[in-house]
Parts: sequence; C-alpha cells; structure tokens
Amino acid sequence: MQTHQKRFLPRGSERSRLRQESSVMRLFVLLATLYSGLSSSLVLQKMYGRITSPSFPNVYPNNKERIWNITVPEGYSVRIYFTHFNLELSYLCEYDYVKLSSGGRTLATLCGKDSTDTEEAPGNKTYISIDNNLMVVFRSDYSNEKPFTGFEAFYAAEDIDECKRRFDGEPLCNHHCHNYVGGYYCSCRVGYTLHENKRTCTDFCLTLGESLDTSFEHPSAKREVASLPGLTGKMFELWKKILP
Repeated sequence: MQTHQKRFLPRGSERSRLRQESSVMRLFVLLATLYSGLSSSLVLQKMYGRITSPSFPNVYPNNKERIWNITVPEGYSVRIYFTHFNLELSYLCEYDYVKLSSGGRTLATLCGKDSTDTEEAPGNKTYISIDNNLMVVFRSDYSNEKPFTGFEAFYAAEDIDECKRRFDGEPLCNHHCHNYVGGYYCSCRVGYTLHENKRTCTDFCLTLGESLDTSFEHPSAKREVASLPGLTGKMFELWKKILP
C-alpha cells in the first residue's frame, strides 16, 4: 500500500517567496500613493462654480494633474471663462497646460499667458461645451524655472438653443421652432398639423382626409372639422361640401 506524503517547500525558499511578495506589495503601495498624490479627479454637478489650479493664487506644484468633470442637466451646455491664466509656455503646450474637452473632442489646449502663433491662451475668450459635459484637465511637468501662478476659471450652465441646431442637415422643426430653458418645441403654420414625431408639419387637408370618418355612424364629423385649430372660414366651407 502506497502512502502519500505532503511536500513542503524548504524553509529558505519559503522565506524568499514571502520576501518577493512583500517587495511587490510595497512597490504597488508606493506607486499607488505617488499616483494619487500626482493625479486627482473631481465631479462637479452644480449649475455654476469656480475652479482653480492647485495652490492658487500661489505657485502651482510640479508633476501635478487634476481633472474636473463638469456635468449639467440635459438641454444645457457648459460655458467657461478664465479670470486669471499664467502657465509655463512651451511649444504646442507640451509641458504645462489646461485642456478643455467635450463630446469626444478637444475644444482647446491652453498654456502661457498670451497667445502666440502656435500656442493658445484664453485671454477674454469664452468656451462652450458641445453637450452637457465639459472635462477640464490641468497638467504640470516635472520642473518650472519661473513661479507660474496657474489659473482661475468660472463656469455656468447655459441653455442650449436647439433651434439653431440641425437634424441630418435640416432644421429641427419643419416650420416654427420655439426655444425655452432646457428644451424646445415645434409648431406649424395655419393649414398644417404637427406630425407625431413632433418636428414635421403635415398638410392639413391630407391629415383630415386620412383621419376623419364621414360615414352615417359619425354624423358629428362636420362639427369635429369646425373645432379643429387653425381652420379658416374658406377651408370650413370647402369641407362642408366634401363631407356628406
């Protein structure tokens, strides 16, 4: 009868393995600590607010990244402008910069104090997000030769004028578009009715011909026609002749 004995690692090998695992764990913790100190992300959901570079109005630190994700309700965009901007200037803003992104696109990459032929500084410019989200990223590199004081910016939710937008190259509304805070609606000229898609206007006569039952069982058809909105006197006289 065979007996099976448990196999144990030699004590020296066990200690070596534990030391390796401990070293890996310490390295992981160190890297996580360093990364958390260098990078941070904030989610902002208020309708307005203020953001600044780290340590503002004092000199911002080296090797720092901070991200602000600004989200406002649907039907709004985010408007942002800078009241102070003083970052290290580098070619194409490779070193220190503030990047504005929305809708999967980069709106601007900013650096320096004044714009040049190849770099952009905000100055008095206002930036508008593409949708209801705006991401602001601040990044500084490992060293600065001068004391740059960073930036101060203010943002606010701004109603989107949907009536200025287009749908497949066409205006959102067939006839009239009415914008209101947080949305829009369409209406039609006299003689047309609004389609169930809430955008397209349909010829009034076609709509009546397709939807009204003028049989004997529905003698009130003429009264229903008379009560329809937008029906002029001449149109009503015409429908009196058509309906039985």
